[in-house]
Amino acid sequence: MDNLKIDDLHVEVEGKEILSGINLEVKKGEVVALMGPNGSGKSTLSFALMGHPKYRITKGRIILNGEDITLASPDERARKGLFLSFQYPAEISGITFANFLRSAMNARNPDKKIQVFDFLKLLKEKMKQLSMPEKFAERYLNEGFSGGEKKRAEILQLLLLQPKIAILDETDSGLDIDSLKIVADGVNSVKKDMGVIVITHYQRLLNYIVPDVIHIIHKGKIIKTGGKELALELEENGYKKFTGEEEKNVAVV
Repeated sequence: MDNLKIDDLHVEVEGKEILSGINLEVKKGEVVALMGPNGSGKSTLSFALMGHPKYRITKGRIILNGEDITLASPDERARKGLFLSFQYPAEISGITFANFLRSAMNARNPDKKIQVFDFLKLLKEKMKQLSMPEKFAERYLNEGFSGGEKKRAEILQLLLLQPKIAILDETDSGLDIDSLKIVADGVNSVKKDMGVIVITHYQRLLNYIVPDVIHIIHKGKIIKTGGKELALELEENGYKKFTGEEEKNVAVV
């Protein structure tokens, strides 16, 4: 069975330890939500899982489908089935959205490259599913896109690439309610075929992408695990009930 196992993961950023022993598992068809105060290490975990060089793993292992990928390069991880939907997708001028998507699909499956006609047919189908006008395919990647359009573009990549494990880093940020529903419907249409990690601050996203389990992260550790009802408890009481601290506005790490 496709799964991701994180075993006692410790991660440093510029010499400072941010994650201090994360243990969790995500199985195919399962939605795992990660919640926590700003600066708790949620985004650090997502970048460490994808192999960003700034995020140095000092201890622990990342196991994907039984294979240790702790030392694998980002492109190797992507080819093996890891996917990250960025909180702040980059804008790239000079590369059309369609060309980027086809290149990504061919890089994901280099031994089975998709032909142009088949790609365009599939692209139109998935764009229609996300209520995206076909003209978007001709625009430069994320250039001039609104926040909601960028998030739909990330989910479109998810639908086309069909990873084993998808990590959605605050996909709900900047989305109005209509866009949120469309994005959630897109994720729900494929979640049975993959494991999904949802990183979010807010319970509202979890109304539409219902988690099987929720982990609360604080100071680089998982301090509480529960079912979907845990999000409602957080919405009502905040994090201080679990952290024992007053919530502060700090930069997201």
